[in-house]
Amino acid sequence: MKKLLTFLIHEITGIDDFTVTEEQVDDKINLTVVAPQETVGLIIGKEGKTIKNIRKILAIKATQENTVVSVNVNP
Repeated sequence: MKKLLTFLIHEITGIDDFTVTEEQVDDKINLTVVAPQETVGLIIGKEGKTIKNIRKILAIKATQENTVVSVNVNP
């Protein structure tokens, strides 16, 4: 899951200056993205459309793996 999220963010922003941490609690995966403030805007997108679509893609992958995923973005 972490690898997929890293790939998506790298392709959207074109930078490598961010970190993704993954924490698994029971059957739920919590992913946290820490990025510079100017990059956070690109990840979230206008009206949150980009992050919503990233979450949808990860939800599809999570469904295939019978788990739940949560994505948070922090500056």
